[in-house]
Amino acid sequence: MTTETSGSGDVARSLELLWGTAEHPSRGPKPGLTLDRIVSTAIEIADAEGLAAVSMRRLSTELGTGTMSLYRYIPGKAELLDLMLDRVSDFGPWEPGPEKIGWRQGVEEIARGYLLLYRAHPWLLRVNQSRTVLGPSTVRAMETALTLLQDMRLSDPEMISVIITTHSFVMGIARIEAEAAEAVEATGQSVEEFWESQGPFLEQAMTSGAYPLTAGLSAEAFGPEFDHFEFGLETLLDGLEAR
Repeated sequence: MTTETSGSGDVARSLELLWGTAEHPSRGPKPGLTLDRIVSTAIEIADAEGLAAVSMRRLSTELGTGTMSLYRYIPGKAELLDLMLDRVSDFGPWEPGPEKIGWRQGVEEIARGYLLLYRAHPWLLRVNQSRTVLGPSTVRAMETALTLLQDMRLSDPEMISVIITTHSFVMGIARIEAEAAEAVEATGQSVEEFWESQGPFLEQAMTSGAYPLTAGLSAEAFGPEFDHFEFGLETLLDGLEAR
């Protein structure tokens, strides 16, 4: 469930700040206070405590300055979110090597980069990014993805669809991971304890004969040993290759 929406503030102002065309304060209210430091601190708070913990008041406390002083650098939280998203949007420090890699490895690079991104910044899963504000890091990430996929010989819409499909798959896996961790924290009950509490009811249902296929699943079917990300990624790659 999303709680914030990108591009919901003054988009023109966000773009000015992202691309460095905005006027900067002639002198800051506190030595060392910069837009870069404000955005970095906001990301640190979100990583540690979630996006809901990020507010202009909380930022001013962390930065040791007055809340109103922050408004000299950024209009508000909506525009701050746009800058935070762009800052973390690069899905990996990939640089072209001496040997060109194939598209299959390219899709792997993109998928693993997205997974690392969501694991490092799980608050991203709470943001509706259907209206992405295109800052330099976001555009650079797109350029990298297109570079990695250029030998697929697909049309432009198909190339974008490969990126969307890969991202959607990874986001689904990352959401499952994040929500599982959140459930443990919210309830204080481990995964094992949760399923053990349902044991007697499940046993009765499974021995009733009403659910033969479910009852016939092996003990490993839902075990943590199976890597759903790796299986899904390999299946995605095979499907793209067949296509």
